[in-house]
Amino acid sequence: MAHLSFKSSPDEFFELVRSKTPSPQAIDIIPTVRPYDDPEVEKFYYRFRKIHSTIVYKTHMVYDLDAEKLERYKELFIEPKWNENPYVVGYKTKFNAEPFRVFSQIPEASRYKFLLDNSEYVIRTFIRGPVCKGQIALNVIQDNFWVMFMDPEYDLSLKNQSFLTKEFENLKMPIEDGSTVRLLKSFSDIYIDSAVKYNKNRQELYDATYKNGLGIDSIWRGDNSTSVPFLTIYRHFDSASVHKGALGGLPRTAWVIDYPLFERIYYALVAGFDIYGNVGHQISTRRYMNRLRVEGESNFINLLPKEDREELFASWYLNSENKEEHFLSKNITAIKYKKVDSKRELIEKVVDKHLLKSCGIAFDKLNYFYANERIPKLPKVYEKHADYQQAFKSMFKPGLAFIRVVSGQSSNLAFIRIKNTPNNKDVVVSAVVNRWHDNVSFMFDEDDSLDASKDEFDFVEGFVGSYPNLFMVVDYQDLPDFFDMLHNYDGSKKYINKFLKYGINRGDDDFWQNYDWFQERFYKDNPHEAGLFDLNRYHHRVFDK
Repeated sequence: MAHLSFKSSPDEFFELVRSKTPSPQAIDIIPTVRPYDDPEVEKFYYRFRKIHSTIVYKTHMVYDLDAEKLERYKELFIEPKWNENPYVVGYKTKFNAEPFRVFSQIPEASRYKFLLDNSEYVIRTFIRGPVCKGQIALNVIQDNFWVMFMDPEYDLSLKNQSFLTKEFENLKMPIEDGSTVRLLKSFSDIYIDSAVKYNKNRQELYDATYKNGLGIDSIWRGDNSTSVPFLTIYRHFDSASVHKGALGGLPRTAWVIDYPLFERIYYALVAGFDIYGNVGHQISTRRYMNRLRVEGESNFINLLPKEDREELFASWYLNSENKEEHFLSKNITAIKYKKVDSKRELIEKVVDKHLLKSCGIAFDKLNYFYANERIPKLPKVYEKHADYQQAFKSMFKPGLAFIRVVSGQSSNLAFIRIKNTPNNKDVVVSAVVNRWHDNVSFMFDEDDSLDASKDEFDFVEGFVGSYPNLFMVVDYQDLPDFFDMLHNYDGSKKYINKFLKYGINRGDDDFWQNYDWFQERFYKDNPHEAGLFDLNRYHHRVFDK
């Protein structure tokens, strides 16, 4: 899945494949569904194959390789003493689907630190990978949430090796059943019940070990300037994207990922997932992901004051027919709170005071509001740059008129070009709609959980997502009129005409000219990561002007 890049030639990309032939012979690929499937040959070779096809952004997940990374691999996997003498694990399907057994010979701390070193890439393979394609696959996550990670020094799965060993059975995942799963079995609770047992046992261990609760130091702050200890996840109806940092406003939910959760996210949803598997395979994976989400959310909630935990968890599962079993800590927290809004207070402590400054993570100035801030009103006059910033910030209020009226699967992500700015540089802003869900514990009938009066806009400078639903072009001088449209849109002819003034209709004569501008700007702003945008989700209607 990775597009490998070498520092010596950053504009070229490669993929790692298994081949029957060694270099310099032509590559003879061994086609298998999963990276751990039996190659069915006595000897094979890992080869780098250059990618000659057009780079498409939705599948362009770059993994950089250089001498520093090689040294880091040696530090993690060669220098430490292993738990057992190294041995080849073989290709037994069920066994290979259990990463905790397969990799038990390798020190757990090395495995987790490798994942943390590559946190953004690994989470991206899940969020932008094949498993997160389509409405049913994606309605398992909120439209916007933040992700943090547990510090290795506090992760008891690394400190207490016997705990993981005892939990091998409970950590089994539905991927051990392969790509063909009987439909009836996919709705059984075998793996769900095991995950619940693991979660219960894990919480009992943490409560017994950290009697005064976990402190803020249990959140990984990053190791150096290349670390990504904080991520933003956006869902765009039937696709999703992941971004470094705290983008947007304060989301409803957040996760804290520890080693066992991180390993299962990757194995269940990336390495072991088959996009061409039958319906049973898809359903069993989707249902298991539901448990992983609850686990990540619970890890975050456990850092909050004891009296706030159950109420907050319940607020994330409003009107849910499914009772999501969860095991919150019975202990207090080691973090001191003012107790006004503990969720916000914790996140502000993490971002402003705890994360390593060299990681470059800060709140989004256009969208984030501190506890003492209020959403401003639209400015009456637009004279200074601050007036326009105020206007963008005023868009954050829930149920903004435009997104309340213009809703649906092709109304979730727009790229906005602001022309003729005072510094003569056009600005690109991504307008991301965060749809409210009472809960995300359903698989079908998503509409029953929506509430457009609580939907929110995030305006993020730069490009967010792979599938734009709309391009918009606004002259700097027209921004007051544009903001008025977003604030007061009612579907009337007056406001439809305003919308048509700025929105690029798929039937417009200059559609491709505008597409080319956005595409070229993406390449210019982020040449290493950029690729072609996919227009399959572009707004389907052609409006008469």
